[in-house]
Amino acid sequence: MFTHTPVDHIDFNGRRVFVKRDDLLHKDFSGNKARKFAYFLHHDFPGVSRLVGYGSPVANSLYSMSALAILKGWQLDFYTDHIAAQVLVSSKGNYAAAIENGANVIDLSLVADRDGRSCKEYIEQVVLPNDDKALYVPEGGRCLYARDGVHQLAREIVNWFESCQFDELTVFLPSGTGTTAVFLNEYFVLNKSCIKVKTCACVGGENYLKQQFSELISDTSFHPKILSSDKKYHFGKLYKAFYDIWRKVGEQGIEFELLYDPQGWICVEQHLLANPEPAILYIHQGGLLGNATMLPRYQRKYAAV
Repeated sequence: MFTHTPVDHIDFNGRRVFVKRDDLLHKDFSGNKARKFAYFLHHDFPGVSRLVGYGSPVANSLYSMSALAILKGWQLDFYTDHIAAQVLVSSKGNYAAAIENGANVIDLSLVADRDGRSCKEYIEQVVLPNDDKALYVPEGGRCLYARDGVHQLAREIVNWFESCQFDELTVFLPSGTGTTAVFLNEYFVLNKSCIKVKTCACVGGENYLKQQFSELISDTSFHPKILSSDKKYHFGKLYKAFYDIWRKVGEQGIEFELLYDPQGWICVEQHLLANPEPAILYIHQGGLLGNATMLPRYQRKYAAV
């Protein structure tokens, strides 16, 4: 049901940077979550009637899983540690859209038998043993099933790369769990391609990201290169540098999301200054729905700065 997404370009600090528009993958099911969840969309799961996941109530994965559930005719039960009051009353963003799609979002801070368990532990110890019709997807889609859709993305990139007749290419994307980055690089290494993947750690530090890579693929020769930022950023915190570069890139006519992409573009900017590479392709991983709640926060904090 997916079509190949186009490649656009922007002028960034005097350099042309190509952009793989995975935000245009599907009107209801786009970006890296759609790639990671593609296996579940394209395969049958006899007897499954419920999709189970967990994470932040404002995460892109929540909305993407709610869209997947609709497409498959499943009920989504999504567990979270806590839902803030402003999220509950907001009419915009991932949480509101997921609720509109029929998602059942469970706030475990209100569940009596949680007994200090994490979301993952609660699902594995309480939920799944009592439901043989549930399909469980780990947080953010970090599982081996994600390889299927990410390798399809890699094939699209290879086809575009060959049509452009470049000698080499650097693919860049910011990482949370690093699932997309490591499976992309795996494909390029296996196929002896002149394409290399570089990424940055947005959730936790470089050691955390390396651990996430290793849990999916133990052979480090398949791991992408992690670029270091000039400073440490805390995930989800509002930084003026993030807001500034988001606006700067957006002036080129492509909107990016506000959670991962600002750090991603800062790393690209620093990397291009030190490494004038022949061609770079930035993966637009979607997530724009979250801007409806993130952008007002930035505007309140930095509009007058």
